[in-house]
Amino acid sequence: MRKFFIPVSIATLLALVIAAVSLTSLHTDVQAAPVEHGRVVHVVEHAITDTVVDVGPKGDSVGDLLPFANPVFDAADTHKVGNDNGNCIRTVVGTAYECNWTTLLAGGQITVEGPYYDSGADSILAITGGTGIYKNVHGEMRLHARGNPIGSEYDFIFNLD
Repeated sequence: MRKFFIPVSIATLLALVIAAVSLTSLHTDVQAAPVEHGRVVHVVEHAITDTVVDVGPKGDSVGDLLPFANPVFDAADTHKVGNDNGNCIRTVVGTAYECNWTTLLAGGQITVEGPYYDSGADSILAITGGTGIYKNVHGEMRLHARGNPIGSEYDFIFNLD
């Protein structure tokens, strides 16, 4: 039994060391490549899960919620590059929501806060933070409605400071 125990213990220890080295190098790669200030990150959200939750008086009213978790594609809208997760709250009936969400991309996440207009007009949201390669970013994101029908897709254009 002891002859079997020693090789298994050595194999397990070796596997743990290899896993630790792999994770450390992965973490180092992400940290070693921060985004450059002045860089633009452009992705396209497919708004397929947006759902209005009626809160308070029946119908469109202040306080209604608009939660979502949607796929995000590259600027050419051909390859999926991440997801987003967020929520909006109705602030002006028939006109505007105030939103916050996180866009999850390779290497990190970017979080934003700002208005969404029912009319489909562009809005500017503040970048409130990030993780990974986006750890120290600031700046703003332009939200632009697109798609067929309009508003079924959105350009997220992050201008990183």
